[in-house]
Amino acid sequence: MTTTPLAVVLVSGGLDSMISAASAREAGYRLLALSIDYNQRHRVELAAARRVANMLGAERHIVLPLDLSAFGGSALTDDIAVPKDGVGTEDGGGIPVTYVPARNTIFLSLALGWAEAAGARDLFIGVNALDYSGYPDCRPEFIHAFEGLAEIATKAGVEGHPFKIHAPLQHMTKADIVREGTRLGLDMGISWSCYDPAPGSLHCGTCDSCRLRARGFQEAGIADPTVYAVRP
Repeated sequence: MTTTPLAVVLVSGGLDSMISAASAREAGYRLLALSIDYNQRHRVELAAARRVANMLGAERHIVLPLDLSAFGGSALTDDIAVPKDGVGTEDGGGIPVTYVPARNTIFLSLALGWAEAAGARDLFIGVNALDYSGYPDCRPEFIHAFEGLAEIATKAGVEGHPFKIHAPLQHMTKADIVREGTRLGLDMGISWSCYDPAPGSLHCGTCDSCRLRARGFQEAGIADPTVYAVRP
């Protein structure tokens, strides 16, 4: 008898994580959805994460509290303004201030722990290395390195049962991602991307993430269901 495999899917509530998780479902995995409440500025995304996990039929959805604002160091977790002057805006010519220190390393570590405990060997994360904000933990090198770490850092790995880190959107443009969401028949309007929500829980329309989202729909030629306070 063939047992349908489990996958732990990281679900932030954003468009990319939604489509990554939907790809896991299409590939035949049963889903364990993990969202992290890290006291982010845009905690409204957690409501979107619950909607996404429910829509995709996740067998279990954990919203794990982990207050990264205790560390700070990011416009998403500290008293630092979110840049509003265009896609790709960087702080001092480096990595944007919206980068949360080691966020994807932390999140994948937690997903790995749940995967090993649950007997899953597959993890899905919606990182993208083309239309993104320049974060180092979205690159293929990071995913490859973490997969190697998982093999040597876990009981399952050292006993010959390695983990696979899936990043199905890794080499897609944002327009490609929107098209994929359409192909999968997803209601992309239930996802949340904005880093700095406007009053009334609207997408601000001017932060980096809003601009990337809007541009993706525009370039894909697909109607954008997002309600913005200011149209990008």
